[in-house]
Amino acid sequence: MSSNQPKVICFGEALIDRLGPLGGDPSLDNGCEEHFGGAPANVACGLARLGTNTAFIGCLGKDAIGESFKKLFIERGVNIIGLQFDKKRPSRIVLVSREISGERSFQGFRGDQGLGFSDQSIDIEKLQLKWNILKKQASWLVIGSIPLASKYSSEALLWIANEARNNNIKIALDINWRPTFWDSNFLSGTNPNQNAMKKISSLIEISSLIKVAKEEAIAFFQTEDPKYLGKSLKNNPYVIITNGANPVGWWIKGFQGTTKTICPPEVIDTTGAGDSFTAGLIHQIIRNPHANTRKDLSKIIQFAAACGALTCSGAGGISPQPSQSEVNFFLESI
Repeated sequence: MSSNQPKVICFGEALIDRLGPLGGDPSLDNGCEEHFGGAPANVACGLARLGTNTAFIGCLGKDAIGESFKKLFIERGVNIIGLQFDKKRPSRIVLVSREISGERSFQGFRGDQGLGFSDQSIDIEKLQLKWNILKKQASWLVIGSIPLASKYSSEALLWIANEARNNNIKIALDINWRPTFWDSNFLSGTNPNQNAMKKISSLIEISSLIKVAKEEAIAFFQTEDPKYLGKSLKNNPYVIITNGANPVGWWIKGFQGTTKTICPPEVIDTTGAGDSFTAGLIHQIIRNPHANTRKDLSKIIQFAAACGALTCSGAGGISPQPSQSEVNFFLESI
């Protein structure tokens, strides 16, 4: 199963989210939970869980975390021929603080031994060797901005994005602005500086789909209107703007809409909900290529929202991800 021919390739970081207790401190040893995470890894696992053939490309440490991730990917049916392992740099552990409500924020990292983390060190030459195999049936490349924060992962991301474009593979960009990854001194609410803005803009200009949170849309584009944003870019991408539990705004195939989010059965942890939304979105776009009405497109967004809602019902970004049948049952019950 791990060698399937992927329809979707997810590139970027796989890491461990170390969740502090509700209202507590994740840097302390007591009461913390560790879960698989990293937006591209979350999306890859979410797509595979829904039934879309998917590959993950990234780099993990040659450590217990790396081996556990490899096992997880294989169990989920994610193609891992593009997965690399670094003997010198460890897999990254992210400290995640959770409020009583379940909302989270990132507080830094653990595990660095002086050389950085494995997700920063993906080898572009090894990537090039695997790309020709993975690209054959791929129709989407899913990426985020975090690899741009480090030299080698940035080079690899820009290379694979350019290759996707040259091979008519659509690029789905979740901006996923996380200032801590760019500078450990940045606070969670820090806006992108000129360097980050320039790098991320180079991906925005070639993406067919852009997913942003409302605060990211304002920081990067000075608007929260998806139609205005989409029409302002030369590539005229699909634009989806999320806003927590508030309605999702979107601009797809010339249609603008607002779709209500779905209340989760219960909120345990919101980590990874946005990535499950992305997985559900890409999954439905692939399954419904002829969705060309506002009603049909709204159903695609509603399905994605249900994926995000169900993921909030458990801890971590991957374990609670739903299957196609679970999402269908949930939608029928509301």
